[in-house]
Amino acid sequence: MIKMNELTKVYKDFDLNISMEIAPGSVVGLIGKNGAGKSTTIKAILGLIRPTSGKIEVLGKDPMDFSAKDREEIGACLADSGFSRMFYVKDVIAVLKKMYKDFDEEFFRARCKEQGLPLDKAIGDFSTGMKAKLRVLTAISHKAKLLILDEPTSGLDVMARNDILDMLRAYMAEDEERSMLISSHISTDLEGLCDEIYMISNGRLVLHEDTDILLGKYGIIKLSEEEYAKLDKNYIVSAKKQPYGYDCLTNEKAFYMENYPTTAIENSNIDSIIILMLGGEHTDVKEESRS
Repeated sequence: MIKMNELTKVYKDFDLNISMEIAPGSVVGLIGKNGAGKSTTIKAILGLIRPTSGKIEVLGKDPMDFSAKDREEIGACLADSGFSRMFYVKDVIAVLKKMYKDFDEEFFRARCKEQGLPLDKAIGDFSTGMKAKLRVLTAISHKAKLLILDEPTSGLDVMARNDILDMLRAYMAEDEERSMLISSHISTDLEGLCDEIYMISNGRLVLHEDTDILLGKYGIIKLSEEEYAKLDKNYIVSAKKQPYGYDCLTNEKAFYMENYPTTAIENSNIDSIIILMLGGEHTDVKEESRS
């Protein structure tokens, strides 16, 4: 679905250099701090910016060469986009019918009713959660092969987030060839949705791993300075200095549990991995680790 090979975009005070591949039928999470390059990556995929160098293919073509028909194969949900505040949902329906040949009006109306989105109320009067649901519904209502979602659940309460995630899961389950790229600051959303995770920092890829491996094989080792000095560091991905010693992220939790049975080793989650990868001293995890 998506192939990036050393794609670069150079700005005055920031540059992106990233390689990425998203296979048909996969759900991929993109994480990183604000300013890491997530939005730049998504804009390059959508053809909203022209890369400085490198190669990108989306659905087999350069996004800059997309026709209107090609763009119908993509459903996009961007945090800073949406319809006019003066529009009603019935106005959105009229626009979508003209934009997309495969727009499913019956599906759209049914989901609006299900999610409590009135057709005759101005979008400007919608709550934050209602606006977010409308953006996602717009992206999934025309049978797109590829979904690109930038922070679709940001700022929402637990119930609204769950409603959106349920819609996305149902959409992906309808067709096993559909793919999705989602960026989010909310780790629990990614843990329950994504097959793979890409982490970027300062425009560079620092981690690419299957979600099951991140949650299963990775772990957090807590050590005194003396213990850290004696530790076999062959499987340490990142280490962060703490008042009591060190927190270490490993991609081979079982090795340390077997060889250091008295050492405190905790299961990892995406939040703890982010903290140690982006806040500690680390060595990039190579693609070969994803075996």
